Amino acid sequence: MASRTPSSGVPVGRIAFASFIGTVIEFFDFFIFSTAAALVFNKIFFPSLDPLAGTLAAFATFAVAFVAKPLGGVIFGHFGDRLGRKAMLVLSLVMMGTGTAMVGLLPTYAQIGIWAPLLLVVSRVLQGVAIGGEWSGAVLMAVEHAPPGRRAFYSSWPQRGVPAGLVLATVSFYLVGLLPQSAMMSWGWRIPFLASAVLVILGLYIRLKVTESPAFQSVLDRGEVSRFPAGEVVRRAGKPLLIAIFSMAVNSVVFYLSAVYALSYGVQRAGATRGTMLLAVCIAGLVQVFTIPRVAVLADRYGRRPVLLAGAVLAMVTAFPFFWLLNTGNAIAIIVALVIALPVVHTLTYGPMASFLPELFDTRLRYSGSAIGYQVGSMVWSGPVPFVAAALVSLAGNAWPLAVYIIVGGIATVIAVLVARESYRDDIRQVGRPAEENEPRAETATS
Repeated sequence: MASRTPSSGVPVGRIAFASFIGTVIEFFDFFIFSTAAALVFNKIFFPSLDPLAGTLAAFATFAVAFVAKPLGGVIFGHFGDRLGRKAMLVLSLVMMGTGTAMVGLLPTYAQIGIWAPLLLVVSRVLQGVAIGGEWSGAVLMAVEHAPPGRRAFYSSWPQRGVPAGLVLATVSFYLVGLLPQSAMMSWGWRIPFLASAVLVILGLYIRLKVTESPAFQSVLDRGEVSRFPAGEVVRRAGKPLLIAIFSMAVNSVVFYLSAVYALSYGVQRAGATRGTMLLAVCIAGLVQVFTIPRVAVLADRYGRRPVLLAGAVLAMVTAFPFFWLLNTGNAIAIIVALVIALPVVHTLTYGPMASFLPELFDTRLRYSGSAIGYQVGSMVWSGPVPFVAAALVSLAGNAWPLAVYIIVGGIATVIAVLVARESYRDDIRQVGRPAEENEPRAETATS
């Protein structure tokens, strides 16, 4: 019974798997760019700059996507709340595949000069717009199909796609890194970008087979579709929107410090090899694929807020020890640091987010509200991380400002989650209504 949505008769596992596969592919595309930015792009697209300036420039192109993501959230949220979730999932996948293939085909700075980094930025913007609509569409399909009491678990499947995509991206660059250095820098780095086209075709095949969300279909049937969802979210759901933006703080800072910036920091500052750093991220990401659903079960049992708060506090407690371990340069210590950061800390602060954010908004505004909140939060808290981290370490000469960075993110998340109302017992079709209208129905739905 728990594997089916009563109103649609569609196996929820099939919906969750389709969301998972698509998210894996899109985040594989997204992360091969971030990995290349940390390891390759400074030499290929910014060769005239000194090593630090080249690294900062490469990370700046990485951050461009986070500026474009809110735009994608608005665009995809608008049409997702007007036309449906399924169509937006397909379109976002096509856009991401196009942007990624463009990177793999780009000429280098040596070939066309300044046009090379400019085209790199254009490709990254396209990726950013696509990923801006992907996350909400994927989690809404899972959340709105899921039976009561299992929303966090099923919505954790697209969340698992993030570390799975990270693992695939890391492994792909590890393998091409085995090529001779000259081959790696001339054409080897392009292979992961071009290979993603095959994955996109697979993702499209799977996503075209899913059905529309029953919760959204009921909005269509009642004729309650919003004419301009994004504007209505800002006017009528300002508090949930701010909660969504600030709740993203600590998971964003922890993830991009450990999964992206650590690759550069470990090699340049801690004396670790590139292979060691890639291996550590790969192991941590692989473990996280399995810890996310475990944490989601806790969020279904005890609520979203206790799990998120526990993760934020743990992030602050482990902020300094993470960099102490990283600074040893020892492979085992680095792996331990990354396992603490990703499968434990990040999972606690990110796993429940796929149910927590959608449950802040009513069905007719849910795509726009969750997409804008998530993507603006990502722009504010995620995008600047590698660039700011590199600048802070350069100024301070060590990593202590980065630990403070994590603590600041933890405080922001704690405040946002404390302000939010617990929603794990809500009826998903009534979320966003005043508590006095919603609570009795929630109790009935879960009894």
